[in-house]
Amino acid sequence: MFIDDYKKGWAARYLREAKADLVTAEKTPAPLVAISMATLAMKKAQAAVYYSLGDPLYLDPMIRQIAEEETPVHDPLLHCLVKIERKIRARSEMTETLTKEETLKEAGRLIEVATDIVEAVTGEKTGEYA
Repeated sequence: MFIDDYKKGWAARYLREAKADLVTAEKTPAPLVAISMATLAMKKAQAAVYYSLGDPLYLDPMIRQIAEEETPVHDPLLHCLVKIERKIRARSEMTETLTKEETLKEAGRLIEVATDIVEAVTGEKTGEYA
């Protein structure tokens, strides 16, 4: 798969920002603020994946539409993208019932998955803070 330097740069930037937001969330003593920062980190990790795969303006609405449907998704990458979308949507809608620790753990896992996807597509290691 071919990815140009522009999109590669944006993917790396969004990964850096996602990781930085997660660190901020971990250090934030206020649980609701931490949950909000962790959710923002998840959204940025998702944006990094979209930039590595193509045009976010095309991918975002397509994935949102598929995520709203209840039909099974058989393509492994598309299945992963839909799961990410559903996870972010669920976390955005139920902030008052989540614990800080649970949200931080989920955000960390999602950032790891996003990092794996971006590195696989770009062929470059993003490092600890890309």
